[in-house]
Amino acid sequence: MLWTPIASTGPRPLVLIGHGGGQHKKEWGVLSRAIPYVASCGFAVAAIDAPGTGDRPEHAEIQRLVAILQEREAAGEPAGPAWPALCETVASQLVPDWQTTLDALQKLDSVGDNQPVGYYGLSQGGEMGIRLVAAEPRITAAVLGLIGSEWLTDDAARITIPVEFVLQWDDEGSPRDSVMKLFDALGSTEKTLHANPGSHYRVPSFEIDSSVRFFARHLGTAGSS
Repeated sequence: MLWTPIASTGPRPLVLIGHGGGQHKKEWGVLSRAIPYVASCGFAVAAIDAPGTGDRPEHAEIQRLVAILQEREAAGEPAGPAWPALCETVASQLVPDWQTTLDALQKLDSVGDNQPVGYYGLSQGGEMGIRLVAAEPRITAAVLGLIGSEWLTDDAARITIPVEFVLQWDDEGSPRDSVMKLFDALGSTEKTLHANPGSHYRVPSFEIDSSVRFFARHLGTAGSS
């Protein structure tokens, strides 16, 4: 999916949005960010489905790992090795797909190949985003968070661009200590931690406004250098 301003012409900054786990490129978590980025800043915004979601075919290994996680959750047991295995399985396909998508987008007149690129992703979008941002030098600013995976610290250390990092203080899936440890591992000299009370799914709507200001500050707006 690619969103651009109505009757827009010429190149403009681009924001890539990674969706949450089990969601897809057209769900509200994506749209609620894409619309203000386009309307307020004149950005182009793009989103793709992760393997096995949305318009993409079912993925047998992802289904197997998700079933294991659901069984362990129902039994009140910790996720165990199935969780990092699931993340690695998704990332092995999704990160290259994002890079291929970016290659294609930068050939469009409405995006261009000399404009700054941002990334937004929380939860699974944050898990994949840390991997992508660490590997992709074309991304120059990122909003990440709701993730505290210990296996991401090396990737986080390679990130040196400005980052706004979101933490839910009562997140049942990503304990605050692990999220703050990942934030601390980021190699960025400009990074900000936004901590709000509430559970994983209760990120305040004003964080969207904050991300608009963040990207406008670091990517500029359409027509600016």
